[in-house]
Amino acid sequence: MIIDDDFRVEPADWHADNAGLRFVRTDVFINEQQIPEDEEWDALDAQSIHVIARDNNNQPIATGRLTPDHKIGRMAVIKAWRGKHVGDAIMRALVQRAQQMGYPTVELSAQSYAIPFYAKLGFVAYGDEYLDCNIPHRMMRMELTAAEAPYKPVARLLETPVPRLITVDSRAEAQACVVELLSLAHRELCIYTRDLDAELFDTEAALEQFRRIGVAGRGASVRIVVQQAGAALRDGHRLIPLAQRLTSVFQFRTPESEEDRHYPSAFLLTDRRSYYFRVLGSRYEGEAHTYFPGRHAQLQETFNQVWERCVSSEELRHLYL
Repeated sequence: MIIDDDFRVEPADWHADNAGLRFVRTDVFINEQQIPEDEEWDALDAQSIHVIARDNNNQPIATGRLTPDHKIGRMAVIKAWRGKHVGDAIMRALVQRAQQMGYPTVELSAQSYAIPFYAKLGFVAYGDEYLDCNIPHRMMRMELTAAEAPYKPVARLLETPVPRLITVDSRAEAQACVVELLSLAHRELCIYTRDLDAELFDTEAALEQFRRIGVAGRGASVRIVVQQAGAALRDGHRLIPLAQRLTSVFQFRTPESEEDRHYPSAFLLTDRRSYYFRVLGSRYEGEAHTYFPGRHAQLQETFNQVWERCVSSEELRHLYL
């Protein structure tokens, strides 16, 4: 019997969740099944919809993907969690996403020994058996219809936010936008800012969401690139004492290169593929979206590259003492 709280299944992004996705697939396919590493990773990874299962310690335990050509693949469950319906939850989550996107069918290349597992979920085998990485496979297909009952997973599946574009033109709209996006975040935030934007991030509503994320448990992470750390300290920003109490969650860095120090824009990213981007970080006008994986991935890549070039701020170093 499966207890719902044993694990959760949630949407994953190839860039933001790369470490977890690679951990599971490396363990199952490369280490266990001896599939060559150069055959495991392909260009479809960055183009596909991914889901990931995590246990209550936020450790990745299973993955799967849905490719643009309507194929489910790379479905893997680490050995300790097999037989506990994690694979069922991964598959049903991917099928649900295919239905939401209006796909008429989904297909998969099943390892022959796993055909009964997929058949129980509604897939039908077709064609001859063939070898893939020296492992016998057969193709399987499932017909999808809009009339099918909605999927109810055996474990918690975080719902994808309703996609909505938000145009920001004023301080009040910016403040409301920030609070909305922070409330969508599950465990992770990335912020690129000039001086911590007190009027956006030092409000009661925003700080309440920062506190919620800060105590979300293992895996919680708030990474902030601050171009002018001294200004935030002088202004007595209330996010700083909160970060002092949660130093394992909050990390601050400042840019070293001239390019990063003078980057004109600012943005907020959440782990639910939401973003708020301002072309000029000194102004509130900008564009936000509650769920836009493509644009989110672009900004996440920018942030990650800058983060690696940044250093811990001397002015904020006391946060870690």
